[in-house]
Amino acid sequence: MTQSPLLPIRTVAKPWGKPALPAPFVAPPGETIGEIWFEPPPSLDALLVKYIFTSEALSVQVHPSDAQTLAAGLGRQGKEECWLVIDAEPGAVLGIGFDTRLDGAALRAAAVDGSIEQLMTWHPVQAGDFFYIPAGTVHAIGAGVSLIEVQQNSDITYRLYDYGRPRALHLDEGMAVARGEPYAAGRRRLPDRGELTLVEGPLFRLDRIDGPVSETLRPHYVGAPLLVIPRSEGISVHGLALAVGQCALARDIADIAISGGALALLARPL
Repeated sequence: MTQSPLLPIRTVAKPWGKPALPAPFVAPPGETIGEIWFEPPPSLDALLVKYIFTSEALSVQVHPSDAQTLAAGLGRQGKEECWLVIDAEPGAVLGIGFDTRLDGAALRAAAVDGSIEQLMTWHPVQAGDFFYIPAGTVHAIGAGVSLIEVQQNSDITYRLYDYGRPRALHLDEGMAVARGEPYAAGRRRLPDRGELTLVEGPLFRLDRIDGPVSETLRPHYVGAPLLVIPRSEGISVHGLALAVGQCALARDIADIAISGGALALLARPL
């Protein structure tokens, strides 16, 4: 490979972001950074990897599925995503789904009058918590959370409620895709070490590796490009050592060298 495997980084300022970021990231003076994006390469543009940092709660929102965006004439622009919490301040929460089932009329009314915030299920979180967010799941990231997000590469977000901030809502579009139901997937609290499959389809695969890839996992990454997100030192791609806070493209699992005890996330679309 003649060019660097490292994905270019886009630093995104947000009013709800943080002026001080967890290492190794550094916010420019006077800016609050909410997201670090890794620009998807042409050979693997179905996935987007981000770091997200919050000092305020994000809006209550929902994303459509591929089937819904195709039916609406928008192409394949659905968005399913997952979150790995890497840091959380005391009392930090993620809002995902509802305590009880709501029909469409009740969900719209709750979005309009703001009671949707009280009806959602708010999950206290800590580093190591993992959540998969299917399309149609109403969700919000609370304040004081740092997480890695792996998602379908789509920017379609329907905002249902925004705590009175002067931003546009998308009630008609959101109500057409939102499910007013409890969150079925549930939280996984990951152990500190070990090889784990976090997402196994239908749209992408995500694994955490701990040292060299096992022979059980290796066939899932043979012959296809993949993204490598280091969570410790000891990971290299095409001979380049990676640092925490980077993301790299590998042509094949054989192009990754992993020392014993090194942690990383591997991702590829399906």
